[in-house]
Amino acid sequence: MTDSWLALEPGADPAERTRTLRRAHEAFTAAGTVSRPVRSVVAESWRRSVRAGVGPDGAASVELMDGELGAYRAEHPLARVMPLVRELMGTFAADGEHLLAVCDAHGRLLWVEGHPATRRRADAMNFVPGARWAESAVGTNAPGTAMAVGRPVQVFTAEHFIRRVQPWTCAAAPVHDPRTGRVLGAVDITGGDGLAHPHSLGFVQAVARAAESQLALTAPKPPCGEGAELAALGRDEALLTADGRRVRLSRRHSEIVVLLAQHPEGLTGDELLCALYEDEMVPPVTLRAELARLRGILDPARLASRPYRLTMPVESDVTVVERRLRAGAVTGAATAYAGPLLPGSQAPAVVRLRRRLADGLRAALIARRDPDLLADWAHAPWGEDDLDVWRALAAVRPTATVHSRLAALESELAAPRAP
Repeated sequence: MTDSWLALEPGADPAERTRTLRRAHEAFTAAGTVSRPVRSVVAESWRRSVRAGVGPDGAASVELMDGELGAYRAEHPLARVMPLVRELMGTFAADGEHLLAVCDAHGRLLWVEGHPATRRRADAMNFVPGARWAESAVGTNAPGTAMAVGRPVQVFTAEHFIRRVQPWTCAAAPVHDPRTGRVLGAVDITGGDGLAHPHSLGFVQAVARAAESQLALTAPKPPCGEGAELAALGRDEALLTADGRRVRLSRRHSEIVVLLAQHPEGLTGDELLCALYEDEMVPPVTLRAELARLRGILDPARLASRPYRLTMPVESDVTVVERRLRAGAVTGAATAYAGPLLPGSQAPAVVRLRRRLADGLRAALIARRDPDLLADWAHAPWGEDDLDVWRALAAVRPTATVHSRLAALESELAAPRAP
């Protein structure tokens, strides 16, 4: 397989390249083999698509309808940069009979704009606002795959996994929150063979960077001392954003700040010792030394004692997931869940919180029975061995791939352990 980042090499015949890719696609869907002309980024995406249970004759589903869509995108951070995106991409899309599209981090299209005739053609494959185009839902496609791999991607005709999308060519780049680094969504340009050019990939990447710069300029800044943000899901070292600074905390400091954020009323020294250390013989001076170092990193006024507490409100990604679960917003909770809480931590209270959060979310996903949400969990690193989720997924998406994985898990569970 070639590792070229170009979908179509300069001087290549688009029609011949498409025919070659279609033969490779049919060979893959029939026997799972990938022939040489397929780029590695595409081959890996095809394999992920199969593992997610996507079929080559599938279609995108619309998840957000009318009023719900309007309310959701009005509150989405990318709404602030849509005037800029239209300014940069609108004329290019209209003149070239292309479409500009912007999706959220869940792969749901929020805006699809451009040439009217091209929009009518795109409607036939549900490339419409509100439809979910995550790679785990519709296979290889530029916005979905760009977010899956975390970098700009160009997808040419039969590189798309679903056959009905293969007449199209697209290029997309992820857009990140400039403060937290989290992916907010992606910008995409979709159209015909003319987009199979390195300039289109560079173009969407430049638009994404411009959008991130605009977000950094327009993000509402809380007054000094009025709040902080904490990102601790899916990472061993939490990121704390406060007073205009973004600080990467050590593992122990991450544990302390996570626990204090969960207990705004504060914790005594004895409570913190029990929460942080499995060894009951750890002396209090060890904890006091850690807290002294943490004060040196933060503004000393931010960490009070007797009891130990943060003197500013902290919005953590943990509390976001918890709040959305309590409200029954399962999709929103799943979107905010970037992985287990401080996965390398062995602090007793962190372990309990990590399990409680994961168990609450997976129980909600199983009860919701949404095949796309279940597939996202099952194919994430933390869900690939989750037997209950795979059973729930098999009940609502009974594909051969899902049943094969479920059978393998059940076999592993039934196998006798070595003495």
